Amino acid sequence: MTEAQTLQSGKGHRDENFPVASVLLRPRHRPVILAFYRFARAADDIADHATAPADEKLRLLDQFRASLAGSEDSAAPAVALRTALAAGNLTPQHGLDLLEAFRRDVTVQRYQDWDALMDYCRYSAMPVGRFVLDVHGEDKVTWAASDTLCAALQVINHLQDCQKDHCNLDRVYIPLDTMWAAGIGPEALMAPTASPALRQVITSLARRTQAMLAQARPLAGQVRDSRLALEISVIQRLAEDLTSMLMHRDPLSERVHHTKGALVPLLLGATARFIGTRLGRRRTPPPLAAGQR
Repeated sequence: MTEAQTLQSGKGHRDENFPVASVLLRPRHRPVILAFYRFARAADDIADHATAPADEKLRLLDQFRASLAGSEDSAAPAVALRTALAAGNLTPQHGLDLLEAFRRDVTVQRYQDWDALMDYCRYSAMPVGRFVLDVHGEDKVTWAASDTLCAALQVINHLQDCQKDHCNLDRVYIPLDTMWAAGIGPEALMAPTASPALRQVITSLARRTQAMLAQARPLAGQVRDSRLALEISVIQRLAEDLTSMLMHRDPLSERVHHTKGALVPLLLGATARFIGTRLGRRRTPPPLAAGQR
């Protein structure tokens, strides 16, 4: 067993909040997406290990970077991804960007404001969406809405896990300026239930995330691949519901995750929205050329 393997959590793609390489996607795209996920999962587990020394984590992450770039073969998940990318003529840049986020997870414990958090999301979340779009051959015009959606998903995850991140890793993603403005600090995350001030902070961030999701909603309509567009619609709907839950529930003391029973109506709603969007796009007549007006 390698050093990196000893730090693995055992978590898999079916344990995530949102679909990863689901059956909605075309079978030919799933292997490389799963290779990317396994690479990201392994590197994330290294960065998030509660007891491994920071210098050891950084050394292993450097091995992942070198193995993905092709200068060595010490990190098996990175080598597997490198091979899959080469077969599809895809860039390793998105994986390299992701490794920057994991390095920050080791070296940065606090984020001063929203802009600092979004800069982190530029590396921790946005490369994932860009990678999936590249796998499907989508136009880079889709990146803007995808970046917004992926950043929103990351913030949702941070809010869901705000207590666990602080207690287990001394890591706080909630922007400090929002806490200070409410008269509290990171120690508020240690309580068994959120104080009114902390609830106010979480609600305000959930509202901001809700606005981001509204900006990202056109993405499914911009994507040419219908199966990818449907998965995006599902992810969008799940994210909207989780954001609503965060506005009304306390993540320190209440469940802010979907149950299997709650997923069915959400999936049906996402599918209906997707069909409506797709039909609406087909019914929209093409713009007239200058000579036809």
